Amino acid sequence: MSSSFLLPRRDFLAVGASALVARHLRWPAGAVRPVPSVDQLQWHRDELALFAHFGVNTFTDREWGDGKESPSIFNPTAFDARQWTRTAKAAGFKMVILTAKHHDGFCLWPTATTAHSVKSSPFRGGSGDVVREVADACRADGLRLGLYLSPWDRNAAVYGSDGYHDFYLTQLRELLTRYGRVDEVWFDGANGEGPNGKKQIYDWPRYWGEVKRLQPQAVIFSDAGPDIRWIGNEAGTAGETNWSMVDPRVVSAPGVSGEGVTRMLQQGDPNGSVWRPGETDTSIRPGWFYHAADDAKVRSVDNLVDIYVTSVGRNSKLLLNVPPTRDGLLHDVDVARLAGMRRALDSRFGAPIATSRRTRLSAMSGATGELRVELASPRRVAFVTLQEQIAAGQHVAAWRIEGQAANGAWTALARGTTIGHKRIVAVPAAEQAAVRVVIEQALAPVDGLSMVLHAEA
Repeated sequence: MSSSFLLPRRDFLAVGASALVARHLRWPAGAVRPVPSVDQLQWHRDELALFAHFGVNTFTDREWGDGKESPSIFNPTAFDARQWTRTAKAAGFKMVILTAKHHDGFCLWPTATTAHSVKSSPFRGGSGDVVREVADACRADGLRLGLYLSPWDRNAAVYGSDGYHDFYLTQLRELLTRYGRVDEVWFDGANGEGPNGKKQIYDWPRYWGEVKRLQPQAVIFSDAGPDIRWIGNEAGTAGETNWSMVDPRVVSAPGVSGEGVTRMLQQGDPNGSVWRPGETDTSIRPGWFYHAADDAKVRSVDNLVDIYVTSVGRNSKLLLNVPPTRDGLLHDVDVARLAGMRRALDSRFGAPIATSRRTRLSAMSGATGELRVELASPRRVAFVTLQEQIAAGQHVAAWRIEGQAANGAWTALARGTTIGHKRIVAVPAAEQAAVRVVIEQALAPVDGLSMVLHAEA
């Protein structure tokens, strides 16, 4: 939880700050460790973003279009981007990422590159611009805007040739120059034509360079970053061990595969030379696009809270897809689930029993470091939230949490590896007179460690 939580007057805070175990993994003395940029740090602090998969697939009831769809089918007659952003904001989300173009090549803005776009549809009489309305809605509700632009384009005649690079870059420039500030650009590595299909080698350095030229503050997402990495699955689960650093040689480009790649995406690397935290993307429904048949299969509130804990609570950020319907609105069931998720998170984590102040633990040979919260009277504790001040880097490599009973005896409650921006730990619910986290191993002195205690919801 945030360090802004106030300690209840009836509780007494005791912080024991000695030292960390001196073993420093493999970092050589004097080495410069990666730290986040200002924009990466803001990305991590936002914690929640809403993904909106919307396009011709919404109307064909498919997940992957083939690029042969008639633009005439796209006509969301009740489209209201403010309904999306108000819903997202009320649920605590800080960003909306829109699929401006999916693999079918249909563009949700009136691009000059193709007729396969909203300008050839009946939406707003052929004058509609979904990207514009979503961008304006984000600004109106104080949310950040992110854009997804699929490199794979099953409609473009130039796909599979060198000419596609200029085609794609033109689309990218349109999106990054017409709609104001963009804070995340999402690159999907899909290239699914198959052995007998068109083969396109994507020019990632060129694409990423254009983003940095036009929107330098935007973080770039892909398997290979360069700013944010995929977490390696779409289940809503980051690795139990999850470093924000990676070895960029292991995941050299989007779409590469292998055991080492999967491990790097899921866990990162304590000795990695690049700061590239993981984003956990999953959907509130079984698919990414809206399908009426899935209305009874929306994730439950309990499940949404669980994936918050296994993503945000494991040093990641949760990108939750909530697909709009053919009307152009978020479905009532989805809206209700998001509201329920917010209530549940506030109930469980919004009113802590106690919180420590941020404390620096110094590295001293042969000693351990601990952070302790003592309560004026025993309280039932069910969750513990740990946080590092990651502006100075991510350092904790092993920790354990212990609880003290009224008789003074300490009992082990949980142990783990990384902390990072946030680690939420479920502990056996029981009354505790005090709780401490003991840092057993770290890469360097731990800067700004904090601990928050929560009761059961």
